[in-house]
Amino acid sequence: MKEGILDRIRTRDALVGVVGLGYVGLPLSMVFAESGFTVAGFDVDANLVATLNDGRSHIEGVADKSIADRIAQGVFTASNNFDSLVDCDVIIICVPTPLRKTRDPDMAFVIQATQEVASRLRPSQLVVLESTSYPGTTRDLLVPLAEAHGLVVGLDVFLAFSPERVDPGRSDWTTKNTPKVVGGITPSCLDVAVELYESVLDTVVPVSSPEVAELTKIYENTFRSVNIGLANELLLICDRLGLDVWEVIEAAASKPFGFMKFTPGPGLGGHCLPVDPHYLSWKLRGLNYTARFIELASEVNTEMPAFWVRKVQDALNEQGKALNGSTVLVLGIAYKPDVADLRESPSLDILSLLSEKGAALTFHDPLISAVQHNGLELNRVRDLSSALDAADCTILVTDHTAYDIEAISSRANCLVNTRGPGSTLFGHPRIQQEVATAAP
Repeated sequence: MKEGILDRIRTRDALVGVVGLGYVGLPLSMVFAESGFTVAGFDVDANLVATLNDGRSHIEGVADKSIADRIAQGVFTASNNFDSLVDCDVIIICVPTPLRKTRDPDMAFVIQATQEVASRLRPSQLVVLESTSYPGTTRDLLVPLAEAHGLVVGLDVFLAFSPERVDPGRSDWTTKNTPKVVGGITPSCLDVAVELYESVLDTVVPVSSPEVAELTKIYENTFRSVNIGLANELLLICDRLGLDVWEVIEAAASKPFGFMKFTPGPGLGGHCLPVDPHYLSWKLRGLNYTARFIELASEVNTEMPAFWVRKVQDALNEQGKALNGSTVLVLGIAYKPDVADLRESPSLDILSLLSEKGAALTFHDPLISAVQHNGLELNRVRDLSSALDAADCTILVTDHTAYDIEAISSRANCLVNTRGPGSTLFGHPRIQQEVATAAP
């Protein structure tokens, strides 16, 4: 069985099935299709499937032409009929793993996907889970399903975990050149999975087990979450001490060793940082262990939107205005610069908090035209310069490169900048200056 699937991978005769055609699955599908494999993509969203089969992309970084060309070449199709999974030699699961409101893992998408796969499982298949989850997920979910069908893992069927490491909006590190960590249930499983990924990716990093691979991904994002939490706490400390946090950070960053620069901001956003560490924390609670760094970082990061709303309130107070009834312009609502992605964006919390306090809200984002959240429905202002003039206070939440911060600072009646210096951070409104160049 092992040699058969290895031969099909080496000759590019293996049909690769990708379950979940979102931010992870679609770029991965294109990498395989562009490398000579035939790819069958699967998604429960019939509208998404139809869009893809029309040659239109819903993911930044994947061009319409790339999809249309692969369809024309007959090396990519999308479907919501999972019966075709039985024809796939390789099945890669790339479905979301969100959190419930209780901050416990919501494994519904993974469970649904694995059940769809298991009901079509056959000998000589490789199944790889790429969805980020707690250590033990692959072994706990996939192995029993395979064994229930009378298949011996490592002999009849091959199971592995390989975490996605996509960072939307980046062009320097992509699906193809980002090192790929892979862990197999057995050594044979690892061999087959490594062969697969080495055939299309630049660098593959084998590890001893799926649990190591699962924890590797969560640790990477926990590292970032904790250090961002520390930077955010430094901001809170500097606020109490009357110091410029940005000056402190830049001074610390002058040390050429033993320091890695992280900066404060409005909180965490995106599909990984606000979510992944809680999968580990949840797992450890079941082992009577409290992941204290994770919990504390989450507490600090979660409170940042409220901190910045208070700063807006302070800035308005300095002008003799109440937040209730004042016009507040929110600049940037995507979770990170230069992407049109609202997932877990702290801007949404800031909008909600400002609305609860009675602010008249407007927003601008060069990549997002409208937002609906917690009963709020807002359309992007068309003329940013006029909106800056009209706003009693402007809060910069996402520092898109399209924004000229200096021009915005000069034009705004007062500015709260969550991403850097030059704001009404300590209640001292900026002296307005006439600028020849209007803000974008």
